[in-house]
Amino acid sequence: VQLQASGGGVVQAGGSLRLSCAASGVTFSNYIMGWFRQAPGKEREFVAVIGLNGVRIDYVDSVKGRFTISRDNAKSTIFLQMNSLKPEDTAVYFCAARYGRSWPGDSSNYSYWGQGTLVTVSS
Repeated sequence: VQLQASGGGVVQAGGSLRLSCAASGVTFSNYIMGWFRQAPGKEREFVAVIGLNGVRIDYVDSVKGRFTISRDNAKSTIFLQMNSLKPEDTAVYFCAARYGRSWPGDSSNYSYWGQGTLVTVSS
């Protein structure tokens, strides 16, 4: 199983980025997918999660109204559209896959993790 995250970069505050995470080696539609991030010197935190068919979605409060998670099961890919970025959004962003229908909430109990993509927001 491989999760390949991409799309990170350097952006000014107020800007936008779109992250992608492509999965291989799994039946993608059987996996709940999540985004997490880890800022320098901080613990990894939950960002967003999307259910098997993309209907059920949840976000950490700090990104609600700014970030949008989505998935394309035909392409085995999830996305994280990040708008109105703030310096505090600076982190390495990871995608993760969790098998089955049991909703994880903000838990980090996922089976597979990608390698991360760095997002830097300058003030």
